[in-house]
Amino acid sequence: MTTPYTRLDKNNAAVLLVDHQAGLLSLVRDIEPDRFKNNVLALADLAKYFDLQTILTTSFEDGPNGPIVPELKERFPDAPFIARPGQINAWDNEEFVAAVKATGKKQLIIAGVVTEVCVVFPVLSAIEEGYEVFVVTDASGTFNEITRHSAWSRMEQAGAQLMTWFAVACELHRDWRNDVEGLGALFSNHIPDYRNLITSYTTVTGSR
Repeated sequence: MTTPYTRLDKNNAAVLLVDHQAGLLSLVRDIEPDRFKNNVLALADLAKYFDLQTILTTSFEDGPNGPIVPELKERFPDAPFIARPGQINAWDNEEFVAAVKATGKKQLIIAGVVTEVCVVFPVLSAIEEGYEVFVVTDASGTFNEITRHSAWSRMEQAGAQLMTWFAVACELHRDWRNDVEGLGALFSNHIPDYRNLITSYTTVTGSR
């Protein structure tokens, strides 16, 4: 059975960044470390660009999982930040669920570490509660390709949509004419090859 195409709507979407913690990031081996962190920060930057309500959460910070990636706190100093004392599934934490419900949004854009646990568990829980869930695959990381694909399969079977941060940005933006320079700058900051396109564009348009 084919799932109908449901578009992301910037007026009805919230971003959940789950357990992007210093200790857990060391476990990510299915994406190169530098590229992975770039993808996470790109997702954060597009959340700010589209003014999406964003929720940060961590698990067991006092243990080996470690503190949240500092750049995320810097980007969202006023966002809800739920430091879970021990719940592995963020959806088991009442404060986290309350923060999600307080957004009033029905579309959830989720990424986290590690994919088959910290992402899958709240994704399945949110779907059970009627949310439309979009998983940012390249801003979520895990041990290897086997665990990654088993996680993707489980979420897809439950109805989650799997996307990349670049696809999320494009689907939210809809039309280049909404803002060429702003979206172009975001892409240029996180995709080196894309900077060539924007440089070409600004050179041509500036010469007219």
